This record gives sequence, structure tokens and C-alpha cells, in this order.
Amino acid sequence: MQNRQPTGKLKPMNKTLGPLLSAALYLAPAAVILITFVYFPLIRSVYLSLYETDFLARPLFFTGLGQYQDLLSSSRFYDSLRITFLFTLYTVPLALVVAVPVALLGNLQVRGITFYRTVFICTIAVSTAIASVVWTWMFAPTTGVMNDLLRLLGLSPIRWLQDPRYALIAVSMATVWKGLGLNVLFLLAGLQGVPDELLEAARIDGANSWQSFWNITLPILSPTIFFLLVVGTIEAFRSFAQVHIMTQGGPLRSTSILVYAIYRDAFINFRFSYASTQAVTLFLIILALTLIQFRVVERRVHYQ
Repeated sequence: MQNRQPTGKLKPMNKTLGPLLSAALYLAPAAVILITFVYFPLIRSVYLSLYETDFLARPLFFTGLGQYQDLLSSSRFYDSLRITFLFTLYTVPLALVVAVPVALLGNLQVRGITFYRTVFICTIAVSTAIASVVWTWMFAPTTGVMNDLLRLLGLSPIRWLQDPRYALIAVSMATVWKGLGLNVLFLLAGLQGVPDELLEAARIDGANSWQSFWNITLPILSPTIFFLLVVGTIEAFRSFAQVHIMTQGGPLRSTSILVYAIYRDAFINFRFSYASTQAVTLFLIILALTLIQFRVVERRVHYQ
């Protein structure tokens, strides 16, 4: 028998498969993590929301959309949703409004600016749990720093975490402080992309600092601000640790945001199917809000 000589047609395929296999091996750890902690829990939540479960989260019988009907007719769900929207309204815009001037000052080329930047960006290294504990001490009725400041101003102290009127505001203040470092970091990176030539030309044309900021700096920063707006909204709807540590959803459920309500239904009341229904609904709400932001807000974003 004659030995068949290998043809050269397989060489291009081998050259293609090699990089693909290498890429698959590099992506495998990330894919495993995503499947384990993102996609599988999402599919599991959708599955459990269609069943009634026992206290071990085992499906008992199929209910279809019955859990969703109960959820949409529950006044507690709408209260938690309203509180979540208020919490988002208190934190996301305020975080951006505070971060922009801080970043503008941090972009100045003056002596000691590195220390200034470090002071404001260091909140990135602080965990939400530690930040919540520190702010709980600061909001203490008798020994807290916040009430000491009110006394210095001649105002009456406030029971920040015990009064339903102020509890959500107090949690929001801690959240804004915790997220300040990340916002400032991204805005500082965005400010590095503002051409000095444009600012110099504006000064030559007689524009003052405010006009230069409004007409040049802010439009160039708009993609960064839009990104922080989208990410901040998602994070606000996903917030849990600060509420759990500072108020446990109280007083009088005034800080019972949606994620904390899901936690209580799942791990305190053992209503896993109802909690899964809320989790799926929360996912759909976040998805809808993100799409609205891309459809409406992105129109005002100036891309270079």
C-alpha cells in the first residue's frame, strides 16, 4: 500500500483551532464564575418564582404566574419599591453633584494635590460594611458627630436612625460618601481628556470659568457622567449592606428597600418562591430603567 501524504488543507484549520482553544482556556475561569454566580441563580430564581416552595426552597407544586399576581397586588411591595426609588433619587444625583466639583479641584495642578486626591478617592478601599458601621457611630443620638455639628449650629439634635423621617436620608448620606471615591476617580480620568487647547481658546475669546466648564468641560465629561449615572442607578437598586447594618429596614419599614425585603422574605420568613418573584421583578425593573436611560439620557451625551 502506498502511504498517503498528508495534505496541506488541514493546516489553516489547525492554525485557527489553536488560538480558539487558547482563548477558551483563558476565558474558562470567568465563564465558570459567571455561570455559577450569575446565570444559574437567575435561571433558578425564575424557576422558583413559578412554584410554591417549602422552607428548604424545594418546589412543591406549580403556581404559574400566581406569585406575580400576589406580588403586584401587595401594598408592601409597592412601599418597598417607592422607598427604593426615593433612595435612588437621594443618592445617585447627589453623588454626581458632589463628585464633579471635587474632581474639578482635584484636576488642578497645584502643590499637595496628590494628597487631596488620595483623601477623596480612598473611600474605594473602604468596604460598605465598615462604612456603615462608622456612619452608624456618627449618627448616634448622644455621642454622634452629626448631632455635635447640629449643636454647634444652634440646632436641635436629630435621632437620625430612629426617626422614620430621617432614617432613609441618613442611609443615603452614608451611601453617597461610600461611592464618592469611585465617582471622583472616573471623573478625574475624564478630565484628563479635556484638551487644553480648547480651554485656552475659550479664555482668549473672553469666556469665564463657568462658561468654559458649561460649554467645553461638561460636554466632554458627559459620557463619563452618563456611565456613572447608569452604574449608580443599578447599584442603588441593588443596595443591601448599609440598610441591613444601619437600620435593619426600620424604623417602621421606612428604609425597607426592595433587596432588603427580598432578604427578609427568603431568609427570615422562608418564602423562597415569593422572594424569587421579587428578585425577577427587580431584574426586570433595573433592565427597563437602564433601557430608558440609554434611550432618553444618552441623547444628551456628547461623544467626541
